[in-house]
Amino acid sequence: MTPWVLRLLIANVAVFFLQISIDGITQMLAFRPVTALTRPWTIITYMFLHGGMGHLFFNMLALFFFGPRLEGRLGSTHFIRMYLVCGVMGAALSLLFAPYASIIGASGAVYGVMLGFAWFWPRDQILIWGVFPVEARWLIAFMTVMTLVGGWRGGDMVAHFAHLGGFVGGFAYLKILQSRSGQEKFKRRSRPVTPRVETVAGAMERWSRIKRDNMHEVNRSELDRILDKISASGIGSLTPGEREFLDRFSTRH
Repeated sequence: MTPWVLRLLIANVAVFFLQISIDGITQMLAFRPVTALTRPWTIITYMFLHGGMGHLFFNMLALFFFGPRLEGRLGSTHFIRMYLVCGVMGAALSLLFAPYASIIGASGAVYGVMLGFAWFWPRDQILIWGVFPVEARWLIAFMTVMTLVGGWRGGDMVAHFAHLGGFVGGFAYLKILQSRSGQEKFKRRSRPVTPRVETVAGAMERWSRIKRDNMHEVNRSELDRILDKISASGIGSLTPGEREFLDRFSTRH
């Protein structure tokens, strides 16, 4: 469990119990486009409300399943920023396309998290209902189509445009992050530096000092995968990203 996933799970469960304990709190915190200017806080608070135990359970299950690995990859700061951007974008699309609908639920933000998972691990197998395997990229593609169809048809009390907004927000955030990362790499390549020559044995010795026990489970699994790759195919098979991963943790530890 990663820090922000745990906090979000606790917050959503806590707010749900407030909903069933205090009359009127759902109406006060739900997002309604027609009252967005008089209740601006609802663009954030709506994503912590849920319409029932089933609604809460499936959103939190998806967050628990997809969130930790994504937070481990992005880092906690970018993860929570992306989560909130997805939720806000869900409210924004509802404002544009369903201006009279009241929306609640973490679905928009969670859909963004699911898209982020498929972005980095598109071929990972997801077991639907624990039985039917489907690659993450195809699952997201199918859900996008269903969201578009549901939004076009309407009338089913599901905030389809909030879900679509989560996908849009997640895609935009990751594209911007990717663009900035590319710019930083270009700047680093453009700076004159004194070349440092390191032997293969020296690199392996430095990487071998990485302390696995101090790493998060997600990063520990990635370390094992890369080291297995070196054992099987040699150090020359590493991608620049894998070398950067090893360098970052060997410097840190």
